[in-house]
Amino acid sequence: MDDIDRRILGHPLRSARASFQEIGSGVGLSAPAVKRRVDRMVASGQITGFTASVNPAALGWTTEAYVEVYYRDNITPAELRRSLEPIPQVVGVWTIAGEADALVHVMATDMADIESTVERIRENTRVGRTRSSIVMSRILERPRT
Repeated sequence: MDDIDRRILGHPLRSARASFQEIGSGVGLSAPAVKRRVDRMVASGQITGFTASVNPAALGWTTEAYVEVYYRDNITPAELRRSLEPIPQVVGVWTIAGEADALVHVMATDMADIESTVERIRENTRVGRTRSSIVMSRILERPRT
């Protein structure tokens, strides 16, 4: 990936609806040249997808939490995915360094929904305990680069 590719990537990160022509004007290339570069980055896995950013409140998700999950023994990332992916309120899962084994991002309609989601996470007999932090307000979010 060269500097032009990085500059191209900056445009859809700011506005996913930017046309190849608009991106080309910003980086000094023609629309077809931008399209070829984008197609190459998609084919190589440097661009992994295109998506819309949706306000969570539009989905009825007005409450969110980050849940640290502590397992009784080792758990693989594949096992984490299998156990947590079926829960629709789980919107992100990361393995982390430290005492906890995983950090789970939960988006829900209200505190009762958060509570029932945490209980679903705890249904896994390998979960020893959880620790939840409720998000009070979102201050800063940057697009992923």
